[in-house]
Amino acid sequence: MTSAKTEEKQPTVLEQMGGVSGMLYSSLPVLLFVIVNFATKNLMAAIISSLAAAVVIGVVLAVRKGTVQPAISAVFGVGVAAFIAYKTGEAKGFFLFGIWQSVVYGSAFLLSIVVRWPLAGVLWTFLNGRDRSWREDKATVRDYDIATFVWAMVFFARFVVQRWLYDEDQVGWLAVARLGMGYPLMAIALLATVWAVRRADKRLKEAEEAAAAKAASEAEVEGVLARTADDLLTPDMDELKRVVDAESRDKSRD
Repeated sequence: MTSAKTEEKQPTVLEQMGGVSGMLYSSLPVLLFVIVNFATKNLMAAIISSLAAAVVIGVVLAVRKGTVQPAISAVFGVGVAAFIAYKTGEAKGFFLFGIWQSVVYGSAFLLSIVVRWPLAGVLWTFLNGRDRSWREDKATVRDYDIATFVWAMVFFARFVVQRWLYDEDQVGWLAVARLGMGYPLMAIALLATVWAVRRADKRLKEAEEAAAAKAASEAEVEGVLARTADDLLTPDMDELKRVVDAESRDKSRD
């Protein structure tokens, strides 16, 4: 990281989550699936509706961002969920992929703390083009450990609640939990991450300022020593002349 980068304004939580449009886009396929399934009692119609919404959203994102990656991301998750629902023949199967995805993500975040590579820090620096110099500071690693633990708890909370609703065949409440435990809980985890980032950037800035002050002080000392050495090594010609004249007078008197 550089000092210039540390002075950049940190993205807001809403910006990190994709903004209001990102929240609406991600919610639409789930809402359509539940609404259509409830209104028609037809699982296939619900699957087709959610997939169609995902495709439209993917195209919109691809046009806005100029790349097909958002389109693939938008369709992939809904496509997998729809496939599971189709194979199981149950509407609740639509949520099974997300349920197990939560426990996998939660485990990954916890494991990253154990191996001293907290994912909150790793992912933030990667997404924002930072280097990994923060790993050299134990206090910063600890801060990112805390943020990473918050992320892990978010994913495990999703798993526990949604798994219980899945076992109870509560499709409607599954949708509510999917949306309610999505962005709101992500906002909490992102706040923890931003807190860790700001503490790390402040600590880095203070370290850089201290290093710059030390370097300036050392340069000043070196300058004083150099001037002193020049004074000691360079003869005073006027004084030398007076000494020579005095010796000449002494010899002439002799």
